[in-house]
Amino acid sequence: MYKTKILACALALASALFGTAQAADFTLTSATIKSGGTVADEQVLTGFGCTGGNVSPQLSWSDAPAGTKSFTLTMFDPDAPTGSGFWHWLVVNMPPATKELAKGASKSGMPAGALQTRTDFGAPGYGGPCPPKGDKPHRYQFTLFAVDVDKLEVNADTSAAVVGFNLHFHTLGKAAFTATYGR
Repeated sequence: MYKTKILACALALASALFGTAQAADFTLTSATIKSGGTVADEQVLTGFGCTGGNVSPQLSWSDAPAGTKSFTLTMFDPDAPTGSGFWHWLVVNMPPATKELAKGASKSGMPAGALQTRTDFGAPGYGGPCPPKGDKPHRYQFTLFAVDVDKLEVNADTSAAVVGFNLHFHTLGKAAFTATYGR
């Protein structure tokens, strides 16, 4: 019996490691914002003293882990002077066949079934960068989560913390890139 438990644990560990290896191929890219590059004015917020276009960027992804049943996208600024960062965009429950969000999708073109949830601006939808004048350029982390359930149990008023709590239990893999913006 003891050997059977050890074998079962070894198989579970191997399965977890194999799943992680698959997730290593999972990639997120953008034709609008280059990884390590600067966010363009078109994606910058209109408001809080910024005069950008506030257009969500084009994003595409490939090689999601096996078993992916939906995707969640987040955009986060860890450098915001809040003590806890700033959530700029959250999109949950994108169907597994989704491979791209077109530029401007936040306002007109989300995949069927996808849901944008509340950002730190207080409402759902994309809110572009607008760090305080004089701050060093902030980092904007775009992260796509491969999720093992069709839908996270959230609604449009759900906070980023609750989305993150749900993702903690349902993430198969992540793909990410970071860009910067300062003024």
